[in-house]
Amino acid sequence: MKLTDISKEELETMNYDDIAYIILNENKKAEKINVLFKSVCDALNLSEAEYEAKIADFFELLTTDKRFIMLEDGSWDLRELHNPEVIIDDEDDEETIIDVEETINEAEEEEETDIFYDADNDDDLPDDDLEDLVVIDVDEEEANN
Repeated sequence: MKLTDISKEELETMNYDDIAYIILNENKKAEKINVLFKSVCDALNLSEAEYEAKIADFFELLTTDKRFIMLEDGSWDLRELHNPEVIIDDEDDEETIIDVEETINEAEEEEETDIFYDADNDDDLPDDDLEDLVVIDVDEEEANN
């Protein structure tokens, strides 16, 4: 489907991310977010003020829509146009397919586990400030008085 094949009335009922999807699919090249949203605004005949007011919402929309991917240079493209990275290990003569999303998720999990206290390592334990603590039973204390 091409953007020029869609009527003005139908375009006005579409979400910004759906229009962006059509634009990226039609152009077959990644775009910076400001250029992509400007194309969306041009298709909808939105003013410059509307462009400025809604670009942050458009960015949030792209980040939550799984059809889009932000590339290393900061441009946006369709996820379906980017295949997982293939690394060939010459030693084992095996191909290893690395899912970029999975690698990112593993890195995030590793960061999360680093913030937790490692109970097996007693070297970092502070001196016990409560070693002289005595527990007094109130009922027993009253009975002795």
